[in-house]
Amino acid sequence: MHAARLCFTILAATVAASTAVHAAPSAGVPADIRAVFNRPIYKHATWGLRVLDGSNVLIDVNPGKQFFIGSVRKVFTLGQLLDAVGPQHTCDTPVYRTGAVRNGVLRGNLVLVASGDLTMGGRTNPDGSIAIADWDHNEADSLGNAALTKPNPLAGYEALARDVKAAGIDRVSGEIVVDDRLFQPFDFRGQFDVRPIFVNDDVVDVRILPGGEPGGETTVIPRPISAALHVANRLRNGAAKSHDTLRIDPALPQCIGSPGCTARIAGSLPVDFVPPLTGGDTLVQTVRIVQPSNYARTVFVEALRKAGVTVNAQTVEPNPASLLPPKGSYASENRVALLRGMTEAQNAKFVLKISYNIGADTSLVLFGLTRGATGMPGALALERSNLDAHFGIAPGEYAFVDGSGGGDTTATNHAVTQMLSQLQTRPAFQTFYDALPVLGVDGSLASVKNFEKDRTLAGAAGHVHAKTGTYVAGTPAGEPILKGQAFGGYITTKSGRHLVYQLVVNNVPITGIPDVIGVFQDEGTISAMLWRDY
Repeated sequence: MHAARLCFTILAATVAASTAVHAAPSAGVPADIRAVFNRPIYKHATWGLRVLDGSNVLIDVNPGKQFFIGSVRKVFTLGQLLDAVGPQHTCDTPVYRTGAVRNGVLRGNLVLVASGDLTMGGRTNPDGSIAIADWDHNEADSLGNAALTKPNPLAGYEALARDVKAAGIDRVSGEIVVDDRLFQPFDFRGQFDVRPIFVNDDVVDVRILPGGEPGGETTVIPRPISAALHVANRLRNGAAKSHDTLRIDPALPQCIGSPGCTARIAGSLPVDFVPPLTGGDTLVQTVRIVQPSNYARTVFVEALRKAGVTVNAQTVEPNPASLLPPKGSYASENRVALLRGMTEAQNAKFVLKISYNIGADTSLVLFGLTRGATGMPGALALERSNLDAHFGIAPGEYAFVDGSGGGDTTATNHAVTQMLSQLQTRPAFQTFYDALPVLGVDGSLASVKNFEKDRTLAGAAGHVHAKTGTYVAGTPAGEPILKGQAFGGYITTKSGRHLVYQLVVNNVPITGIPDVIGVFQDEGTISAMLWRDY
């Protein structure tokens, strides 16, 4: 069975067996919140809760413990980047020529200089805002499905190609090259090396439409379509109520950059299969683009030809980086195209609303670039200094391994609430606040609505802005465990108070994704109780 069809994702093979360290909840914890803490599922778990009203600490449960916080870590990454560059900052992608143009012929190469633009025009709505789905394709394999956004994922490359044509270039006699030297490539969770160039968030989407006659071919529609990677359909319709054996082979195709590179979707899917989560009739899975520079180069070649520019170079080949001029040597008069990136305000919304991990890791590296660091290790070191000097958070209060919350990312509740409190004093705060998921409304908190069953809590929807974090791993015995589930953010209470809070639970035994969702809903309910009671 393809990994995406599992009911949950194991993020680590094993974790050391541990005995939870419990501290009695503070006397200030309301009884109804204590009742949630004491539910049987949390018998061996550890809760943390810190609530601030300005400088006044209202609740502080397990104040000294370092909790697994997962993607709440992104609060630090995006908060610092917004503070450093401002909400209106953009990463703009230029294209330069390296030779002269005579009679419409460029006698040289075209170089697309990667800028770290996360979307490359592929998520831009008609009004200029960023397109985001509550069930985003970046989580399709871990959650089991996704809803695709509407914009053309190749829009930016096609816009650049039209600019090249408009600059008077009808034919390129040399090569097409992607300059991906902005920062040092970094490993993303053992899957591939991230570079500063992106196409469709570095995945090829596979839309699958269950149904039809048993034994027939299941309808499969890849997006985007490019010679860089072909998706071969070998998926068949299984009988009603039959076993789902869908698989993608390989899910991490190493051949991108070689002609004929193919990933195959195979197995069978029952004709009565109901796609989970989204309420739609389409199942979405993804294939990782593990050679982003090679893939982007092919996409740009195809876009140039579509725009009417003849390209002599091969459509599919490894990115010929050896042809690049010295880094930073491009002359402004040789620029023939420019793609304006989304503002950092829009990028922050993208990363925080749907918890885009690659985007958060890249954002940390981009923050490092503002201080002269060119890779992930340097960015992490600079962050430690910055958090200590400018946010009052000592290095001993957290352990970060990347910018997104991967692996054993931990922090104290004080570290999280201190960061959230300090961000309130910064010029970019409103942008940061607006980028957070909203309880019962959008992003990763859109589906958290169980609290609405209690009419006294229903009004909390829309009044909690918080980043969520989830970390699932495996025990030595092979059983799944929710090592961390956390909410960190802000509550505008029913009485009008403005609270900062971090809510987290660690080490909850689970059997699958329904248990994780249940914990998620419990934390939503506790957040609503804080809205009602303070």
